[in-house]
Amino acid sequence: MKKVVKTTTLLRIAIAASAVLVSNANAQLFRAYLASDGNDGDPCTLQAPCRLLPAALNAVASGGEIWMLDSANYNTGPVEIRKSVSIQAVPGAIGSIVAINHFWAIDVSFCSCSVTLRNLAIGAVAGATPGTQGVVVNENGNAVVTIENCSISGLTQFGIYAYGNAIVHLVNSTLRNNGEAAIAALYGANVSVSKTQMLANTRGGVVAESTRVVPSVVTISDSIISGGLDGIYASNARVAVTRSTIEGTTHALRTQTLSIFPGSIAIGTSMVVNNEYGWRLEGAGSTIQTLGDNQVSGNGGSVGVLTPLAPQ
Repeated sequence: MKKVVKTTTLLRIAIAASAVLVSNANAQLFRAYLASDGNDGDPCTLQAPCRLLPAALNAVASGGEIWMLDSANYNTGPVEIRKSVSIQAVPGAIGSIVAINHFWAIDVSFCSCSVTLRNLAIGAVAGATPGTQGVVVNENGNAVVTIENCSISGLTQFGIYAYGNAIVHLVNSTLRNNGEAAIAALYGANVSVSKTQMLANTRGGVVAESTRVVPSVVTISDSIISGGLDGIYASNARVAVTRSTIEGTTHALRTQTLSIFPGSIAIGTSMVVNNEYGWRLEGAGSTIQTLGDNQVSGNGGSVGVLTPLAPQ
């Protein structure tokens, strides 16, 4: 009888041909591996992968990599990341991280670390109570989180929740059908967004605000925001938008002054179309600056006056 070799086994052999496993003084791995047929009692090597992400995080060295070898779900509850690490599914596979039972999926806290998430699907799961946030990055540390080629969907609150001195880079991803906004940048967080779709999130695309002296800062480029209450909301925040589209929202651009701190949005080379309000300014000092090269059409109305922004 011929022995059938599983596709995942062949993939492991191919990766092993080019991978060198490096251990540190504590025998932790530079590369740890997960697979749908793995076992958390195994050492998380390519030959003996683990099953769930917490086991791989325990096995991998700070600054190392975790590879998901095939498409499967790799957690059963909130995942806490406390070290620098890159977590990714191999090309052609999607690593699923679920947020269930009113908890978040991934939390990066209490570390001055660099974390990369790539090729992941983060969201609720059918038949279970959905979770709150997809990725939480808080101020207990100096974390820098890069999210690439990921989807975050179906959660009750925010897709990405960044606050304090958190830094988040979001690239080529989709955030959709979340109960709050796609992204919250709060209390001085710094978030950059590029080549990303924020679709049908109840509160809209980006909520940027701070009740502290330090403003939140958000930059958005080459992206789409569609649906929801506010395409972009800023209060004690500076938001810059270029080469992007905002459509189908209640307020495409909205700034507000809260606790004496005004919000500011600057927009250029972008489309603001088919919204109930093209823009809305609330409170003394809040501004929306335009470079003058935007396409603004099909909106039901506006509140306040735009400020021209001269080219430099």
